[in-house]
Amino acid sequence: QVQLVESGGGLVQPGGSLRLSCVASGEIFRIMSWHWYRQPPGKQRELVAIKTRGGQINYADPVKGRFTISSEDVKRTVYLELNRLLPEDTAVYYCNAEVSTYIQGILHTSSYWGQGTQVTVSS
Repeated sequence: QVQLVESGGGLVQPGGSLRLSCVASGEIFRIMSWHWYRQPPGKQRELVAIKTRGGQINYADPVKGRFTISSEDVKRTVYLELNRLLPEDTAVYYCNAEVSTYIQGILHTSSYWGQGTQVTVSS
């Protein structure tokens, strides 16, 4: 079993910054890709950023130039730096990872989610 645990959310003023972290643990062979999603109040969950094992990075248009995704593979940790925050960035932020694990000797790749961390941008 694989677990993802996020941290780093909180209340911040417009223009401020936060750093979210997500640590993966469990029977992990390889993390294929990391994703950050967010779900604003009353809205659907949306993709924010992706980082693949090969180093490819993509961002959703609303966060380009303000958010940065990075990872430390040895620590099985992904980060999301949130800068120049806007009230519309208020959401629950979720970490997601595509993880390869061995189950009875066979390699499987599955998607895992963290529990989410609240980010509130307000003065």
